[in-house]
Amino acid sequence: MRNSILIFTAIFSFNFLYSQDFQGKAYYQSKTSFDLGPWGSAMSTEQKNQMKARMKNMLEKTFILTFNKVESTFKEEERLDAPGQGRGWGSFGSSSGPRYKNIKEKISLEEIEFFGKKFLVSDNVDEIKWEMTNEQKKIGNYICFKAIAKKNAPFDWRGVFSPPKPRDDKAKDSTDKKREIKSIEIPKTIEIAAWYTPQIPVSHGPAEFGGLPGLILELTTDQRVLLCSKIVMNPEKKDEILMPTKGEKVTRNKYDEIIKFKMEEMRSMRGGRGNNKGRHF
Repeated sequence: MRNSILIFTAIFSFNFLYSQDFQGKAYYQSKTSFDLGPWGSAMSTEQKNQMKARMKNMLEKTFILTFNKVESTFKEEERLDAPGQGRGWGSFGSSSGPRYKNIKEKISLEEIEFFGKKFLVSDNVDEIKWEMTNEQKKIGNYICFKAIAKKNAPFDWRGVFSPPKPRDDKAKDSTDKKREIKSIEIPKTIEIAAWYTPQIPVSHGPAEFGGLPGLILELTTDQRVLLCSKIVMNPEKKDEILMPTKGEKVTRNKYDEIIKFKMEEMRSMRGGRGNNKGRHF
């Protein structure tokens, strides 16, 4: 039975891939769990519920992946009901714009605004070492297969929200500061699970993920789940897939360094060791 499915999928994919230039749109629902960590112990039940409701509204979003054979853009769907909330991690000073990928040229560009300054972050398309499994399931009308991988996350946002340690003297302050910096810089390995469909034979996926023999329809990574809720193939009105151009161009590594530096300044300000100058570039 499975061989028949694979043969059908291969024939379908061949015809699909070599048809005229096509474009597709995949809509993803994003859900992210948020651990209040040490901050939660200092909150009342009402405060926790308010914070969780706010985080849910901010983190549960709809994203659109527009793609052709080699290019894609991934961006948040515009929300008219919440004009003041920003995108991505906007409430914490950072918001993400469109992410462009070209898998043939192996380039990635993403517009990000961080505390009022716009950056154009360039990166290579990650070559994730996927491990294929025998698991399969249907998502909507598509037969999907599971792949798993591990990936180093260069920066863990959750480390930013750990409460500052008290200061007894300069030596302790220096030790605590070094400990805080070290905790930010250590990369975190995350496990990734992706469900892809060979029925749409493009190596695209949500956010920075891809590299599989089919479109990724479901992705689980760390505390985040992205699930495709709708696919539109060859829409009557096609969108141009354009490279983003706004912002100061920096590499991904350079941008991560900027974030680490600014986050450490914020932690210092919370502990009374700085002032608002740290929020400006």
